[in-house]
Amino acid sequence: MAAAAATATPAASEELIQAQRQLAEKAETVRSLKESGASKDVLQPHLDELKQLKKLVDRLVPDMSAEERLQIDRAALEDTCKRKFFYVPAFEIYGGTAGLYDLGPCGASLKTNIINVWRRHFVLRENMLEVECSVLTPHPVLVSSGHVARFHDHIVKDVKTLASFRADHVLKDALEKILEESKDPSVKAQAKADLDVVDSFNCEQLGERLAYHNVKAPGTGNDLTPPTPFQLMFSTTIGPEGTHRAYLRPETAQGIFCCFQRLLDYNNSRMPFAAAQIGNSYRNEIAPRNSLLRVREFCQAEIEHFVNPRDKRHARFGEIAGVVARLFPSHNQLSDRLIQNVTFGDAVARGMIANETLAYFLARTQLFFHKVGIKPDQLRFRQHLPTEMAHYASDCWDAEINTSYGWVEVAGHADRSCYDLEQHSAATHANLTAFEEYDAPRSVTTSVVVPNKGLIGKTFRKEAKAIMERLAAYNDAEVAAVKAELDAGRPFALALDGAIFELTPEMISIAVETKNVSGESYVPGVIEPSFGIGRTLYCVLEHVFSTRADDAQRVVLSFPLCIAPIKVAVLPLSNKDEFNPFIDRIRAALGDYAIEHKVDASSAPLGRRYARADEIGIPLAITIDFTTVQDGTVTLRERDSLAQIRAPIDAVIEAIRDMCQERSDWATVKAKFPAFTTAAE
Repeated sequence: MAAAAATATPAASEELIQAQRQLAEKAETVRSLKESGASKDVLQPHLDELKQLKKLVDRLVPDMSAEERLQIDRAALEDTCKRKFFYVPAFEIYGGTAGLYDLGPCGASLKTNIINVWRRHFVLRENMLEVECSVLTPHPVLVSSGHVARFHDHIVKDVKTLASFRADHVLKDALEKILEESKDPSVKAQAKADLDVVDSFNCEQLGERLAYHNVKAPGTGNDLTPPTPFQLMFSTTIGPEGTHRAYLRPETAQGIFCCFQRLLDYNNSRMPFAAAQIGNSYRNEIAPRNSLLRVREFCQAEIEHFVNPRDKRHARFGEIAGVVARLFPSHNQLSDRLIQNVTFGDAVARGMIANETLAYFLARTQLFFHKVGIKPDQLRFRQHLPTEMAHYASDCWDAEINTSYGWVEVAGHADRSCYDLEQHSAATHANLTAFEEYDAPRSVTTSVVVPNKGLIGKTFRKEAKAIMERLAAYNDAEVAAVKAELDAGRPFALALDGAIFELTPEMISIAVETKNVSGESYVPGVIEPSFGIGRTLYCVLEHVFSTRADDAQRVVLSFPLCIAPIKVAVLPLSNKDEFNPFIDRIRAALGDYAIEHKVDASSAPLGRRYARADEIGIPLAITIDFTTVQDGTVTLRERDSLAQIRAPIDAVIEAIRDMCQERSDWATVKAKFPAFTTAAE
């Protein structure tokens, strides 16, 4: 399928064409090195060259118009959310704390409903194994995962006030200001080139670019300190002694990895399978901002799909192969910056998306976001650049949603290879492998470590048994490492339970064995879709926000029925006592079906009460009037169309129940019952 572009491709100069060709070749080199398992030391020079080539291409591409952000009245939305208590700063009466928020009744219900849709869409439909792991995470776990060493942002400070800022955010803001205000084409070109790759800058590069652009402290204009790493995890200790270091988890994934073997056993050793977890994670953000989009405590919904790394097909891929996606692949980011409209089937066939399982979850994610109210033309999947991906990752795509703040990552999708289980297995010596049984036994030749049991026993005594058990469990790569040391005439250093045991060539040797085997063990690879529920909630609020065409002061939140905090408003025409039995009857019926509802029996005019219901996104409204007293019928109003029908109470309740259970919709209900018109709007 041909790519569909949002903007026309600018005419390319010979110099630009040459630079783009070099960039594509270097990107392919980096990809090949990653696939071959090259070390970071080998990769880094090529990544640096890739960054420089990208800067060159950015300077040569003619200026394009700024990306269109979602056009809404953000101030009006924030005012609505505050007045109607969707969310407010936490501990507000004490002045609040940046990056912490409380959800009110509507906000909490909206979040719960989004989570419930996510669980039905992923966990229940895909038959995933759901877990709930500890928030408190011991230090060794996060050492193994790499978080202790690498989970940080870079911080700069005002040299006079000592106010702290996140270095890349300060640089981004300064570059955007240059693009808006500078009249010098060369200055703008350099700012544009830096802005496109600022997320990939390391600490040294951030410092160099901050100095190059003469960036000062926001608000004061004072000089900034050089950037330094800032650990993002909240640290604590477990127990009264204060010696057991721990952290509030920065993500939910590590708990799942540590439970892998039990999950595999629970699944009767069948592969592939997926585990899911919904819960809070914590990151000590340097500069929380943009409302709910960057906070210090947030809800995640994560999936870890375990697969054989040599077979990443998906049994249900055919169901989504024809779904069209808006993809922003890395090579487009490095050249024409165009979005491609392509089916997921074509994207896998052309190698744009690495494998079927990754594409399957991208498609399911797209369907989920559409279901909860995200506008399809404001959702895209952006592939990570080679400079962004971890050295062990083979492919990564972010689901990005356009907002009034610009494009925001809301869900990440990563093929993390076998890295996570390998790291935890190496640290604990736990067996985090799966077993694949062959159709028939096969004859295989393998290398094994042969211990001199007598000499090892005499030398290491009580530790000898554990040493030999560890050697017996070595895989091919570990045996190869032992052989390399012995061939070099060096003893092999075996790490076990925090101690190092030197095994000399007299103690161990390498032997080649041929045997019949019924299957093979392997460390599973992981495909990880990870969702930010708070970010999803905020993006939904922006996408469903509007005002009535005939009254800009009348706010409407057009939540889909499945996530609306309140499904039904119950509105008696007045507060006369004769309406009370009908209010009680309707309230009880809705309660029996667990349908969220709100009774507004105030003395305000009916039109005003409709407006109040619209303002908190209630999709349906039942009105009790004097006709109800006479014949037991009520009206049912739909929020977005303002259309109404009239029917008996029981029929209306059943219609609402069927719509909430997704067995019917408003068009079907409207066609079934007689229309009703009113001047109350």
